[in-house]
Amino acid sequence: MEKFEGYMFTALCSTNFLISCLLFSRVTREQREPYMDEIFHVPQAQKYCQGKFNEWDPMITTLPGLYLVSVGVIKPVVWLTELTGEVVCSTAMLRFINLLFNCGNLYLIYLLLCKLHLREKMRTTSRRVLSALSLSTFPVLYFFNFLYYTDAGSTFFILFTYLMTLYGCHKASALLGVCSVLFRQTNIIWVAFCAATLVAGKMDDAWRVEHTKKRDEKSAPSQIPLSFSGAKRILLFTLEFLTSPNHVKAVLLVAWPYALVGVGFLVFVALNDGIVVGDRTSHEACLNFPQLFYFFSFSLFFSLPVSLCYHRVLRFLQALKKQPLFFLLVTGMSLLLVWKFTFVHKYLLADNRHFPFYVWKKLFQRHELVRFLLIPPYIFAGWNFLDSFKSRSLFWSLAFLACLVATTVPQKLLEFRYFIVPYLMYRLHMPLPSLPRLIGEFLLYTAVNVATIYIFIAKTFHWPDSTATQRFMW
Repeated sequence: MEKFEGYMFTALCSTNFLISCLLFSRVTREQREPYMDEIFHVPQAQKYCQGKFNEWDPMITTLPGLYLVSVGVIKPVVWLTELTGEVVCSTAMLRFINLLFNCGNLYLIYLLLCKLHLREKMRTTSRRVLSALSLSTFPVLYFFNFLYYTDAGSTFFILFTYLMTLYGCHKASALLGVCSVLFRQTNIIWVAFCAATLVAGKMDDAWRVEHTKKRDEKSAPSQIPLSFSGAKRILLFTLEFLTSPNHVKAVLLVAWPYALVGVGFLVFVALNDGIVVGDRTSHEACLNFPQLFYFFSFSLFFSLPVSLCYHRVLRFLQALKKQPLFFLLVTGMSLLLVWKFTFVHKYLLADNRHFPFYVWKKLFQRHELVRFLLIPPYIFAGWNFLDSFKSRSLFWSLAFLACLVATTVPQKLLEFRYFIVPYLMYRLHMPLPSLPRLIGEFLLYTAVNVATIYIFIAKTFHWPDSTATQRFMW
């Protein structure tokens, strides 16, 4: 069985790489020159290729991880093949780095599925392989495999970091976490998540021991009590755990590599006087709480074939009936957050090359009340999201939600690329769906990929004050 699974996965990897190369060739032929953010990334990488490591474009907001990896891959290839001229560190060659990351992401997703769903190993060969293939073609991530952006590499190092955490290789995980931060500073949140999973494991054990002694079976660690008394008990337990010297010592013995990364990041923030490297005026943090609602809606759409079913809708309706006061409170809080904490970035309103521009224009700008009328769907999307984690432990779920809030809420700009890592983490930890549902998910992703790549290639347009060809993209 394992040998068959290996053959099947290898065949899918090869097929995926071949199709991706064909698409890459077509995209590159149609768009030879750097496009959108590539106008900053490509020249900067080419400076690094020329050994000009002290030159930096102030418009670039991320650290130089992508350029360092690109030079580290391209330079040995150039030396071995004796390439010269413009092909060295050309736009096409730099973009090809992300195709390599795509292959790596496929393999890492497969390994993560094997590790996270170990108990189901004997019954889920085809489902694991198809899940890995499907998630590696997740549309928002897959599209950027054909352009020189940081998303493919950033995702690769975060997935690698988490995989090493699951295998207990915490020093290697922390080192990979540093690499992920060099691609995108906000990845520090997911490095913290890796450390938080260790803390959550210790807390789950302590919670289980405490409630076994009390013989309180209703407080199993896999359940989150949806009541004020339950929230109070969790809060008190958390404070007691974090103030216990024995518990803190046990956590630090395994999590100290992540703590070093965290300290190093704080030093960087202090020396840099902020998280953003350049162009800080366009990347200001704020409390944009509706970003969480946008993410829940985004997750519901892309997980529709694998997460939504009749029984889940029925459970939601039953929950509304059993806990009306709780849902009324959630609705009231949501209304307040949408009313007082909705921020709209100038790029979202001005740049008509991005899909979020049209989502905002066609939906949110139709009427002032639309953003409030969407709150019931937000609540269902959020409930559906949380219901998918029923099999996960209490404190793991809380750690994930804390990191989700930290990575989405401070962002003023509605940018679907920022949802890639949290969505993949959500989907990876979801119980493995049935084969028909996975086929439905893969077909959905394929349809979206075909549509977005076709639109990017074929549906070009021009701005009135520019002769440059403009294209639609995520």
